[in-house]
Amino acid sequence: MSAAFGARLAAAMDDHGPLCVGIDPHASLLDAWGLPDDADGVRELGLRVVEAVGGRVAAVKPQAAFFERHGSRGVAALEDVIAAARAAGTLVVVDAKRGDIGSTMDAYAEAFLRDGSPLAGDALTVSPYLGFGSLAPAVDLALSSGRGLFVLCLTSNKEGHEVQHARTLTTDGRPAGPSVSAAMAAHAAALNQGAEPMGSVGLVVGATVGDAAERTGTDLTAVNGPLLAPGVGAQGAGERELAAVFGDARRQVLASSSRGVLRAGPDVDALRAAARSATDEVARALRG
Repeated sequence: MSAAFGARLAAAMDDHGPLCVGIDPHASLLDAWGLPDDADGVRELGLRVVEAVGGRVAAVKPQAAFFERHGSRGVAALEDVIAAARAAGTLVVVDAKRGDIGSTMDAYAEAFLRDGSPLAGDALTVSPYLGFGSLAPAVDLALSSGRGLFVLCLTSNKEGHEVQHARTLTTDGRPAGPSVSAAMAAHAAALNQGAEPMGSVGLVVGATVGDAAERTGTDLTAVNGPLLAPGVGAQGAGERELAAVFGDARRQVLASSSRGVLRAGPDVDALRAAARSATDEVARALRG
């Protein structure tokens, strides 16, 4: 890849707006679309979404778990969806939330970030909760291959605060360091320092977490990288909520919408119209 992920994403957001369409083929959605709950069904749903929005949105985000639950044929379906999106010229964020240590993290990085791997998109979601340093194999391979990462930081699930809002230890072991989320953001900021128009190591920050960034001292503007934001639009976050969560970092937000678009299916034209409407909605909300 000739350009860094952050630069390619910034260009895609300028061209198509700040929307990432999630591809989440869960059982109830497959049923609503009249598709079987098997590998053929998830493949058909994924490819139909790509047909509808490919070349029209900044990115798509297939959720790996919904494909993996169908075994090897489900993983093959995920590979087909990734290939189709990339052929359509649309950035692919593979939502796999991988995180481990040593040779295991090396293997995850090879699977999702290595040139030539059929599971490699343009970026990968990762979990830093074995320590940010455990992500080093993914960081190194992503940056060397022109890909990106989205690191879980402030998520909207009700249990997230138990870890993300906790305080880290100082160097002498006292519990007076920054919050965990602030530390994750600072690590990302260090990796993105000096990148233009933005770096390639982003964060996942739920659009419905309210003033969590302010309360935890998490400086999202300083990250200088993309902020993947589930929860915009259909899930309840509008202009006021986005201002509270992201403040001056709203220009960095890539809003993720799954059900807000996918419930319009299975008709391709209806999906396309829903994606266009969602793009306009999040663009208005982020302009604030």
